[in-house]
Amino acid sequence: MQILDSLKWRYATKKFDATRFLDDNQVHTLKEAFNLTATSYGLQPIRLVVIKNKELQEQLVEHSWNQRQVADASHLLVICIENTVDEAYIDGYFDRVKAIRNTPDEILAPFKDFMKNSFKDKTQEELKTWSSKQAYIALGNLLTVCGAEQIDACPMEGFVPEKYNEILGLDAHGLSSVLVLPVGYRAEDDMFSDFKKVRKSVEESVLEL
Repeated sequence: MQILDSLKWRYATKKFDATRFLDDNQVHTLKEAFNLTATSYGLQPIRLVVIKNKELQEQLVEHSWNQRQVADASHLLVICIENTVDEAYIDGYFDRVKAIRNTPDEILAPFKDFMKNSFKDKTQEELKTWSSKQAYIALGNLLTVCGAEQIDACPMEGFVPEKYNEILGLDAHGLSSVLVLPVGYRAEDDMFSDFKKVRKSVEESVLEL
């Protein structure tokens, strides 16, 4: 029941306490959790940008529909996707598999060829859609971890990716922003913290066959 209690505790924090900050261990946990997120084929076409810079956070507010969570949160997490998933990127994945698992090339070769053939036929828009789905998986994972660790968070799609990309210099890293997640501590006067969750009953949301 502990994880369910944690999920009931969490909510989309509307107002953060700007005077409280996560410690290094908490931030490390979030970074590790992001890196351990499940992704299709294990390719990890996603990167996490961790921002703890109030000047930069303030600059991003106007490009986030003026949502103050971006500036007032302890840290601002930006989930990004790789702009390029090509043969070289896939080779890099299999190089890691070989180094970590010591898997022989003859075992890896058929799967590597399959993946290269599969991805070379995808359009750039298809690759973007596929990568973005992995970003949402990571967001869900981070929200669960935040709940378990009693870290407040507010998942956000309401921002201008092009401006984030420009301000954060993401193009130079071959990245594009997809999702934003301010994290920290809820303000004592955030009225939303006491609201009851509005959800369907389990019987309505789950179909058992």
